Amino acid sequence: MNDQPAGFAAEPDRQTLGERLRIAREYVGLKQDDVARHLSIPRSALSHIEAGQRRVDALELARMAKLYQRPVSWFTGEQNPPEAELPEEVAHVARAAASLSSQDRQELARFADFLKSRAKTRVATDG
Repeated sequence: MNDQPAGFAAEPDRQTLGERLRIAREYVGLKQDDVARHLSIPRSALSHIEAGQRRVDALELARMAKLYQRPVSWFTGEQNPPEAELPEEVAHVARAAASLSSQDRQELARFADFLKSRAKTRVATDG
């Protein structure tokens, strides 16, 4: 299902799209096998997409965007990657939280709110 002859270099835009898809997949902690099953495509097809060697149709892109919790515009380069805006330790927490249950993520959010309010209290008492 490769759209290009063997040994032919991938188009830069397709490579960029593939790289963003790979980054997003890894960011949410999914394996290629997981995504391929979700899309009902062979894992090798997903590998070719991420390498920029296979075209992605609009429906596949929309399903991956939903799965990866990103707008389609992020994959097409119309938005900057969120990882570029986050410190590494925050990105790490986000990746770790992606594998938690919904209940555990809610608890993590409450704990983050607690830490923010505690920090505000410290600033108010120190200032």
